[in-house]
Amino acid sequence: MAGGVVAAVLEEGTGSGVLAVLRRILAYGRKVLGWEEWLDGIRDRRRQGRIPTGVIVRGLVGMFLCRLGSLNALQQTRGSRFWQVWSGGATASADTNGRVAALMEPDDLRGVNHGIYDRLKRNKALPAPRHGWIAAVLDGHELHATFRRHCPDCLARVVHTKEGDRIQYYHRVVSLQLVGAGWTLMLDGEPIRPEEDEVAAALRLLGRVVAAYPRAFDVVLGDSLYANAPFFNFVRRLGKHVVAVLKDERRDLIQDARSLFGEVAPTVLSRGGRTCLCWDIEDFKTWPQVEGPVRVVRSVETRTVRRQRDGQLEEQTSEWIWVTTLPKVLAPTATVVDLGHSRWTIENEGFNEMVNHWYADHVYRHQGTAILVFWLLAMICLNAFLAFYRRNLKPAARVAVSMLHVARQIAAELYGGLPAGPARALI
Repeated sequence: MAGGVVAAVLEEGTGSGVLAVLRRILAYGRKVLGWEEWLDGIRDRRRQGRIPTGVIVRGLVGMFLCRLGSLNALQQTRGSRFWQVWSGGATASADTNGRVAALMEPDDLRGVNHGIYDRLKRNKALPAPRHGWIAAVLDGHELHATFRRHCPDCLARVVHTKEGDRIQYYHRVVSLQLVGAGWTLMLDGEPIRPEEDEVAAALRLLGRVVAAYPRAFDVVLGDSLYANAPFFNFVRRLGKHVVAVLKDERRDLIQDARSLFGEVAPTVLSRGGRTCLCWDIEDFKTWPQVEGPVRVVRSVETRTVRRQRDGQLEEQTSEWIWVTTLPKVLAPTATVVDLGHSRWTIENEGFNEMVNHWYADHVYRHQGTAILVFWLLAMICLNAFLAFYRRNLKPAARVAVSMLHVARQIAAELYGGLPAGPARALI
């Protein structure tokens, strides 16, 4: 369907009401994010595909935006009038969608995310936090695990069970999320290949992202797995800084830092209802594998919580230690503490959101490229939805309705377009 016709039909549904939300978010994606050109440019390796790739891509985008959760659920909506508007025809069958996804080019989907980032950046929708450092958070996520099925791209591990040792197959992906002032953006993902660890995949991902987004972020955040000398050296050569959790008590660096904490008076900070006692020491050379001195920041944090069962107040204390290449002259103690805790956004606003509400862990097709394609599509749709919710809806509307409520309204439009008949009467 020609872009002008799609635009005109979408504009019809931009009024108020339940059945307008899906069309409004698609119109926002077309006018503000400019994603239709990128979506229609996604290719696959079929020689003579009967159904255009653009129709299939638009169907999968609709599946994620409506949070249907499976290709079979998508297939059951083929009669909805919505598909005539959005993709120019009924969506493909479940088997065709899965098969074509396995033949798509992941870099084309990464280009869609790049286009969304460019538009949001141009519209000044990605401001830096108060401390000035936009962060890139790296973390690994396990998509699924099974004892029964496997493909050439599966990772394998031995699991000890009551019946004896069994080989479990699974897929794992490293993702990168940008974190700024009141916004997050899931930017890219890279699968962990057989016989390699998470850091190796993260290095490959980070090198690609820095080449594509050289000025998108200033510092890389990671858990204790990324307190790794080759990783630190790689990031510094890219011109970025690192903040990573420091945990292993056997390391010389943490032992030396603990021996010095008692000789330094802590700084007291207040952060989100927590009282933080912070020790901050730089110029450590106890990690000779890293090219240059590092800095260690320790935060002992206390907060008071009220127990739900008996209503009693309880004081909880936790300790965090980070190692970073950021010098004090660029980032004071409070900045490192804030950056260290912002690492959790990839779990809370990334993986948890994608898995629990967007069904990104569902194995739509058990094949390496297909699994990556569906993960990247979930990222794209999550970014578009969050941009629409945070930037397009007025503050009063965001207070009145939750993101989950808006998502249900989106699905309502798709199902509202199904024709009446015996199948509809069974609902």
